Amino acid sequence: QERLIMLLTDELPVLRARLRISQDELSRNIGISRQTYSLIENKKQKMTWVTFMAFIAFFQNNPKTRSTLVSMGLIRES
Repeated sequence: QERLIMLLTDELPVLRARLRISQDELSRNIGISRQTYSLIENKKQKMTWVTFMAFIAFFQNNPKTRSTLVSMGLIRES
């Protein structure tokens, strides 16, 4: 879990940029505050496993970010 969380944390700015959405919009979509999102993206707070799963659910359902998750080994191609 720790390795997967770190992999995703490192890629959050890139994934968010691909979708062209703000920290506020992304945080609202996954159910955390913008402040918490900012702390996670800036590596000042570690995300929980529940938050990790929320990010995965959000990003895997978007064609602009799904392929990145597959190439990182975070999800399998279905």
